[in-house]
Amino acid sequence: MNNDTLAIVTGASQGIGRATALRLARDFHTLVLVARQRERLEDTAAAVRREGARALVIDRDLSEPDAASHVVDAALAAHGRIDAVLNIAGAVPQVDLFEMTDEQWDAGIALKLHGARRLTMRAWDALKASGGAVVLTSGNSATVPKAPYAAVGTINAAIVALAKAFAERGTKDGVQVNSVLPGPVMTDRRRTYLETWATAHDMSTESATRTFLAQAGIGRYGTPEDIAELMAFLVSPAARWLTGAQLRMDGGEVQAI
Repeated sequence: MNNDTLAIVTGASQGIGRATALRLARDFHTLVLVARQRERLEDTAAAVRREGARALVIDRDLSEPDAASHVVDAALAAHGRIDAVLNIAGAVPQVDLFEMTDEQWDAGIALKLHGARRLTMRAWDALKASGGAVVLTSGNSATVPKAPYAAVGTINAAIVALAKAFAERGTKDGVQVNSVLPGPVMTDRRRTYLETWATAHDMSTESATRTFLAQAGIGRYGTPEDIAELMAFLVSPAARWLTGAQLRMDGGEVQAI
């Protein structure tokens, strides 16, 4: 662990964000954990501290325009520097293209796209000073959009484009920026979706899981820990010459080049 480093992890209360925070606790002295659910954040913070790292909890909704400034100001006040920003927050409703409301579109864009954009921009000067790294989280639907998940695909595609733009600026400013495209990962949210789908189709959750895995053409769902390992690599010294990339981790679901 580097005794001088700090990483900001959003969406840290559950799923990939929580797993990433626990993985980064091995490498960073201080983690700033951001999400909307205070109780779950505190649970993540306790686990991070057991790994030997410091943890600062900030329960803010990153869709709010002033939230990014609050997070960065708190991080700098606590530690004086920022070495990595991992933008993981941003669940987007999986609603059919013709059923999704303007309010649902706006909420998804405000949290996942604008939340990541504002936080990265607000932290940029500190990242320049430290020669830091940024990760933006997208998903397979960025390149394989489908009508049942139109908003997810549209926003994820925007995340990839945004990461490219930040990476281009980063080549001048000394900031590394990449995007990660996770495939099907077994989180609490996905587990609930499978249970609901199974009930609606009068089958067991196990049968529903096998059905979706067969449709995806993969042997198993990914775990949050699978993605966390990739996140940790991207903000490590080993990845310093990797920037502007979109890294897909999906168990082979997407066969396109």
